[in-house]
Amino acid sequence: MDVPFKSISVRDLLPSHDLDNSSPLSAPDLRLIIDHLQVRSVQIKSKVQNYIVSHHSDFSVLFSQCSAAFSGAEHLSGEVSDLIRLISESPIDAEIKEVVDEVSEKRREVREKRKVLELVSVIVQVSEKLKFVREMMRGGRVVEAAEGIRELEEALRIREGEVKEEDGEPVVYGLLRSEWMDCFQEIQEVLAKFMENAVSFDQQSNALRVKYWSSINGNNSVELHTVLTAMDVVGVMDFGLAKVADLIIKYVISRAVNPESHISFSEEMNQDSGCTTEVVLKMVPSFEPELKGIDGQAIFTGSIQVVKFIYDTFCFQNSHWMRCFGRLTWPRMSELIISNFLSKVVPDDPSKLADFQSIIQLTTQFETDLKDLKFISPSDNKDKRLSEFADNVEVHFASRKKVEILAKARSLLLQSNFVLPNGFTRDAKVLKNEQTNENSVCYADLLFSSERCVVSGGAAKLMALVHQTLKDVCLSSTRVGIEFYHAARDALLLYEAVIPAKLGRQLDSINQAAVLIYNDCLYLSREIHGLAFEYRPDLPSSLKELVVFVDLAPRFQLMAEDILHRQIQLVIRNLKEATDGADGFQNTHQNKEFESAKFSIDQVVFILEKVHIIWEPLLLPLTYKRCMSMVLEAVFSRITKDILLLDDMAAEETLQLQNLIRMLLESLSSLLESLNSITDARKLPEGAVQSIDELVPSLRKIRKLAELLDMPLRSITSAWECGELFCCGFVSSEVVDFIKAIFTDSPLRKDCLWRIESADFM
Repeated sequence: MDVPFKSISVRDLLPSHDLDNSSPLSAPDLRLIIDHLQVRSVQIKSKVQNYIVSHHSDFSVLFSQCSAAFSGAEHLSGEVSDLIRLISESPIDAEIKEVVDEVSEKRREVREKRKVLELVSVIVQVSEKLKFVREMMRGGRVVEAAEGIRELEEALRIREGEVKEEDGEPVVYGLLRSEWMDCFQEIQEVLAKFMENAVSFDQQSNALRVKYWSSINGNNSVELHTVLTAMDVVGVMDFGLAKVADLIIKYVISRAVNPESHISFSEEMNQDSGCTTEVVLKMVPSFEPELKGIDGQAIFTGSIQVVKFIYDTFCFQNSHWMRCFGRLTWPRMSELIISNFLSKVVPDDPSKLADFQSIIQLTTQFETDLKDLKFISPSDNKDKRLSEFADNVEVHFASRKKVEILAKARSLLLQSNFVLPNGFTRDAKVLKNEQTNENSVCYADLLFSSERCVVSGGAAKLMALVHQTLKDVCLSSTRVGIEFYHAARDALLLYEAVIPAKLGRQLDSINQAAVLIYNDCLYLSREIHGLAFEYRPDLPSSLKELVVFVDLAPRFQLMAEDILHRQIQLVIRNLKEATDGADGFQNTHQNKEFESAKFSIDQVVFILEKVHIIWEPLLLPLTYKRCMSMVLEAVFSRITKDILLLDDMAAEETLQLQNLIRMLLESLSSLLESLNSITDARKLPEGAVQSIDELVPSLRKIRKLAELLDMPLRSITSAWECGELFCCGFVSSEVVDFIKAIFTDSPLRKDCLWRIESADFM
């Protein structure tokens, strides 16, 4: 039903519509509006009444439903009120909760008791099973006992002796496992004792006895096959056969593979009432004439006979049992065969390697027979110990030769003699080994040079050994050649290791041995440089890039230079100590100080002569000249410096110093002449060869100093101004101090000093 009011506008009731919305209404307008509204209200009421009358039935049904709903709500409200009143008077919900909790607790207790009963039942069963196992062991029923112990192992969650524990498991499980372990060890030991009684070795008759029935501790006799079956079920085959395997290795196999035993084997069988009770393997001496050398066929045949006896008797041709026994014995057996036979027949000469093929065939056939007897695995390469050794015979041959080469090299070096024969001089152009000890020194040509040097017999023979080894490398296969190559390198390195340790004291003093070691190192360095040129064309193509010696040459060169440097420093240190005895050559005009200085000069001359005697016959001429020049330079410069540092010299003192210098030079005149006579054999341009004055600058200086000691002041000044003193190595400060020390202060001295200081030669 539409509501008319929502579409009525007050201004629409007025007769005029021209009024503005903001214009006020007058009193007549308001009365007119009221009249119109009353008329409109009457119309609305008439319409509402007509609508209700026309829908009277609908309104009746609606009011009836409302009345019924109100009555139902009042009834429900009354029932809820009664229920609330009933509950409030008696709290039944708490009683229900208590009953439910009690039922749950009873059910939980029932479940726990049921689990406890099940656990107790299991524990009782396990305990009774363990007792039953022990009873079966005592009754000789070892197989049933083994099966029982295996079942209990699964029930107690034990795997290979390790326990799989779970969180919260009963403590009694640990006690049961402990009892199981005790039972397991007991059955293991019992089975092992059965095996020890069943298999034994009679040393008096040299016989291996296998009894098919045995007993221990008064128990019933048990058959050997039954014992082995029980060990297999329990999983203790290795433990049960360990002592038996050790027994057979020690008394049977060790003799079978020993070439010196010369024994043969025979089998015997003992029966009782038609049943075999014992089998015996006897070892009897062979009546065949002893063969020269080692008979590999006899060794392999005897070993196969022993293995077959084991396979047929107490392994009962069971492949699994035989493999267990093989794993326990084959490693030691193969080592015995290698050490007693194969390693001894390795050829000593490369040309005999082809003859070793028959040994390889015998070895291969031997391992094939062992595979057929299930003694070794046909698929595991680790069991092919003998064939691998035989196939690698070249390597074994090379390894043996390498050991021999290094042993020989070490022996040569240890026996090497670093003492010169009597009467040896550089003038002896040929030094024949047959005239001296075989380990004595000898001449050796230096490669890349026309010179010859004296080396120790050990170094010469060591290098000959290296040359022979490299010749073998050129004729050998790759595997053998590489071993020989390493042997040659190691032999050379032995010199570096052995000689300094052997002659350590000699290297710390001035002697011929140190110089010989220097020559050895120089010789070895040159020879090593030449190895590549000499042997590279003949080396197998696969070895040309591998055989390298060039890295060793610098080592010996550095070793030689270090030894020579140490010798030079030792000489210089001795000369310094001798010079120190002169106390700076002070006050030589006094008799005591002069004698002291003279003794120092004599010591210097003695040391230089000693060095000359040691070095000159051994060192190469130019090396000797260079080293002696370094030593002379050190001592001459020291003496000259000490004299020039004197701040006051009397006239008599200058004469004594002059005598000392001349005494020194006269004593060394022959040495200086011999050094000056040494020339380079190579064709060099004129002036390229240095004289002794150029190599020892202090020589000219000390000679000039001897002249200055009795030279007038003007002559000294003139000698400086003309550059003569400067050419001899003097500097202006030295000349000035020298003049001040000799000449007293005077106008002439001042003038000469001014002239000297004014001259400039730079």
